[in-house]
Amino acid sequence: MSALWRNTISHPAFDRNQPGHYQLIGEVSRDDIIHTASALLQQTIAHSELMNNAKLVGNYLQLQLAQQSNEQFCVMFLNNQHQLIAFETLFSGTIDQAPVFPRVIVQRALEHNAAAVILAHNHPSGTLEASRADRTITQRIQDALQLIDVRVLDHFIVSTEGWLSFSESGYL
Repeated sequence: MSALWRNTISHPAFDRNQPGHYQLIGEVSRDDIIHTASALLQQTIAHSELMNNAKLVGNYLQLQLAQQSNEQFCVMFLNNQHQLIAFETLFSGTIDQAPVFPRVIVQRALEHNAAAVILAHNHPSGTLEASRADRTITQRIQDALQLIDVRVLDHFIVSTEGWLSFSESGYL
């Protein structure tokens, strides 16, 4: 976060009157709003059981990835309570694909001592359809992680138009 951010959500343009309520007291840029929303969602996610909250996760991931001009593949590593340990962008690609290596995801899951993961990638084109390649790589990752007893809870595709949950769509 930039130097303007102190104590997680403090910003000169926001005055915290009471928990959960903020008042705009000056000019604020679009980026300031996005950073503030992302920080608020990250605080909420850090203490939430993510397995049952696709809307919270989808909104967070959309803030993180939707504006990227190239495809990014990220993983949310979760503990056995399905709370966030870490969020990492592991692979970057071009406008329509990113190379994804299940071996790297397995290594990072072991390093984080994760019990579960949520996968995510963006579609810079704006489409929210899961391609055959998207479904295939999800299955390959799921198979690899199953060998070390790490569950894939969901895979999200995000764009500026919204998000798609594989779990809610019946792909997982």
